[in-house]
Amino acid sequence: MTGFDTIVPALAEALEKRAYSVLTPVQEAVLAAELKDSDLLVSAQTGSGKTVAFGLAIAPTLLEGADRFARAAAPLALAVAPTRELALQVKRELQWLYASTGAGFASCVGGMDMRDERRDLQRGAHIVVGTPGRLRDHIERGSLDMSGLRAVVLDEADEMLDLGFRDDLEYILDAAPADRRTLMFSATVPRSIAGLAKRYQRSAVRVSTTEEERQHVDIEYRALSVAPSDRENAIINVLRYVDAKNALVFCATRATVNRMTSRLNNRGFSVVALSGELSQNERTHALQAMRDGRARVCVATDVAARGIDLPNLELVIHADIPKNREILLHRSGRTGRAGRKGVCALIVPHNVRRQTERLLSSANIEAEWAKPPSVEEITQRDRERILMDPTLTEPLTEDERIFAEDLLARHDPQQIAAAFLRLHTAGQTAPEELLDVAPPERKEKRRDDFTGGVWFSLSVGRDHNAEPRWLLPMLCRAGRITKRDIGAIKIRPKETHVELAPGCVEQFLAAIGPAGKVEDTVTIKRLEGEAAPAPKGRAKSYEKKSPEKKPYEKKPYEKKADDKKKRYKPGKAGADKPIKPDASPAPEKKPMVRLAVPLNPVAVPAKSEGTTKEKATLRLKKKPFVGKPYKGKKHRKGIRKPDAGGAGKQN
Repeated sequence: MTGFDTIVPALAEALEKRAYSVLTPVQEAVLAAELKDSDLLVSAQTGSGKTVAFGLAIAPTLLEGADRFARAAAPLALAVAPTRELALQVKRELQWLYASTGAGFASCVGGMDMRDERRDLQRGAHIVVGTPGRLRDHIERGSLDMSGLRAVVLDEADEMLDLGFRDDLEYILDAAPADRRTLMFSATVPRSIAGLAKRYQRSAVRVSTTEEERQHVDIEYRALSVAPSDRENAIINVLRYVDAKNALVFCATRATVNRMTSRLNNRGFSVVALSGELSQNERTHALQAMRDGRARVCVATDVAARGIDLPNLELVIHADIPKNREILLHRSGRTGRAGRKGVCALIVPHNVRRQTERLLSSANIEAEWAKPPSVEEITQRDRERILMDPTLTEPLTEDERIFAEDLLARHDPQQIAAAFLRLHTAGQTAPEELLDVAPPERKEKRRDDFTGGVWFSLSVGRDHNAEPRWLLPMLCRAGRITKRDIGAIKIRPKETHVELAPGCVEQFLAAIGPAGKVEDTVTIKRLEGEAAPAPKGRAKSYEKKSPEKKPYEKKPYEKKADDKKKRYKPGKAGADKPIKPDASPAPEKKPMVRLAVPLNPVAVPAKSEGTTKEKATLRLKKKPFVGKPYKGKKHRKGIRKPDAGGAGKQN
């Protein structure tokens, strides 16, 4: 136990049982003597052993010098993870790490029966692991007692903030005791994580073991250039060539996951799906099938695969190119964990090659550019596996020797070897034929590649709605060529002339056969010499423009020009009388000036300012007008007070 002197003895014993010889850098960093009681903000790359690291870090705080836990009255530690799968994985890791301490565990994750979780909490648990939303529900319902917490761990804190769990995390941290230890583990430390740490941690110590220049050193990256229509075929060939114990295929959408799962299942692969539309029970069974060996391939989306740790995962395939470097590193980090080697393959169509190169450059990853495995390469790899099969070199038992002699006496040795070969390859799917891909770099223009091109004539033209967008795929599919092998396309009324590169002519003719059929109703034949030029008058017919109809634009303006003095439309009162803009209605007859006599204050209402001059004059001359509106309301017809007995309305 040379390297485990600073570890709690019970946990050091668990590490030895797991054949831990050395600790990872992040595990050694958190076990420093000066960090024993400090809050920690740890940043480390994916697959560096962060779960074991915080399990070792909080052990002295939870045990307080004892070898075993006493009976649990309330939880002592709380671990928060962003997804259900990661939370259950953290629980499994801590269970074997704390197996000798008698620790009780409880999980609180979404998708599970809340009543079972409540019963587990009531029985007593020293360590609780859960997702933010479900933990908050238990706190609000009073089923999770936070008063005895000594440590709170936030695993993948950056991912939890990205998924929108900030409010839930703040609620959980506010409910925890103020004198607790708070440990935050994250792949990166953005501004949001730094702000959260500043608010809820006490003089946190920053621990960083991330080496940006050496990301995922145990992963071999391969960028496989394919035709856009061969992506799924390339994935099948990669799975056949590598023959990994466990493989993970990442897709961008749920629809792509379902299509890829069906395709691989039809080709004989033992495959499971993992996406957000599945229930928690279905996702748990899918991961368990991968761990048990009942399934070898898992097709998943990014969100569903967050935090997945499969011990035998040797291959990661990016069916869809990741959107940014964080997603790329997260996907690739599922393999090459804890010192194990892994392979990461990116399926790169021609149209996204430049995008993929920029993505790899931003992530500081050097990938080997190559073609997907061909049929010949896969066949050769299968033969090598058979020759290296350990069953051929294992010593024979006495019963096996007797039976082998009987086989040799009855059958020819070659026949026995052929039978062994058939049994070995019986459950393997056949590899796919792939289109020849373009060279990795193409600096010259396409037109330079068609010096001395060969012309062909198609039996469809402009009269048959012929267009390059459906002619190109048809020619590539029928002649087994690529778009780069096709030069100029000249569409005529009755036929279409197509130029092909000289190097692909023989392959093209062999693929279409002597009949020259590219489709049921479309035939092609070779032309002697170059294609005839297109008719010159064609372009002018499309450039013909309709003349502008100016009389329709001038007609309304001429009508208005004849009637400039009319301010109003005919037919309205006062339309024939022009109005002077500066005229005012009889300013010399201002009643307020001529009738300035002492008045009864009751006769002039308080809101007389701003009224018209006619109404002001009427109020001045006729004082009884002040009470007239009230008399009118009192004697209005059709309104009467209801009788004491609730008589009906008056019609």
